[in-house]
Amino acid sequence: MTDIKTISLEDIKEFLKANNEKEFRAKQIFHWLWQKNVQNFEEMTDLSKGLREKLQTEFIINPIKITYTANSSEDQSSKFAFSTHDNLYIEGVLIPDNKRVTACISTQVGCPLACTFCATGTMGLKRNLTTGEIYEQVFLLNQEAEKKHSRGLTNIVIMGMGEPLLNLDNTLRAIDFITGKTGLAMSPQRITLSTVGLIKQLKKLADANPKFNLAISLHTAINTKRSRIMPVNIHHSIPELIEALKYYYEKTQNRITFEYLLIGGLTDTMEDAKALAIFCRNFPTKVNLIEFNPVAHTDYKKSKAEDVDNFYEFLKSKNMVVTIRRSKGQDIDAACGQLALKTKNTEK
Repeated sequence: MTDIKTISLEDIKEFLKANNEKEFRAKQIFHWLWQKNVQNFEEMTDLSKGLREKLQTEFIINPIKITYTANSSEDQSSKFAFSTHDNLYIEGVLIPDNKRVTACISTQVGCPLACTFCATGTMGLKRNLTTGEIYEQVFLLNQEAEKKHSRGLTNIVIMGMGEPLLNLDNTLRAIDFITGKTGLAMSPQRITLSTVGLIKQLKKLADANPKFNLAISLHTAINTKRSRIMPVNIHHSIPELIEALKYYYEKTQNRITFEYLLIGGLTDTMEDAKALAIFCRNFPTKVNLIEFNPVAHTDYKKSKAEDVDNFYEFLKSKNMVVTIRRSKGQDIDAACGQLALKTKNTEK
């Protein structure tokens, strides 16, 4: 049967029309599905029993569920494992910081891109998440934020498992529900989508004129080096990325954020800093320098404090907007690059 969260409001209206039901019921159904996040049709109490039975005959609701929670002893971060209807697992993170509570969510079960510094890349790709599965992570983490921190989510980063631009349609539709009145009505300016930078998909995203923020996982602006640590760069090279991002900026006029992972002796050299400064001349940018978080399959090392400072100061001397982002949740493998369920998703 069809998961009702994968179809549009117009599709539901057509279903109602074909079953001699009033069209306005479609908005009621959407209210239950997206604002209330119900898990079965019986909970839709303002619908007639007959209509609920018709819905149950034609459709199914496939919710995700929180099956595991780990809380950091070093900070207040929490990592969650969500199970899907087909017994796959994804991870999300809740990150409190002063007045903010940020949710980090996933768009795929695993990831096909195999970046050498990322634990998720060792899993391979199981499948894309549906619109509902992406949205429900936010819905459930918002509830957890209210329970744990006495306030709802203030920010969402789409930086968990997977490459969002390989699941672009479902991701954009989920964001529409997160930001729309039908769903959570959050400001799109509180949402950041992170991507390695797939050329065709970036241009497609630009044409959609998104209101949310874009972050590019760059990690080095030296083309040969990026191809070595990020195989995707072999077919989506830095010169091509620059042209795609110029197109994106022309279309949206939105400043682009670059996520830059500092790996000791590899991406934290002065050569890298100079290449990054030249790269960022192409459009208005902000750079987030990120500490490397150890993962089991690589011998990469964290940068020395002196090298981090030198890298940062050089960029600042070029009048660049740059911050150092300190990792949270490292003790529960919830920091950047560490999301990979160690005991799940291994059989398929």
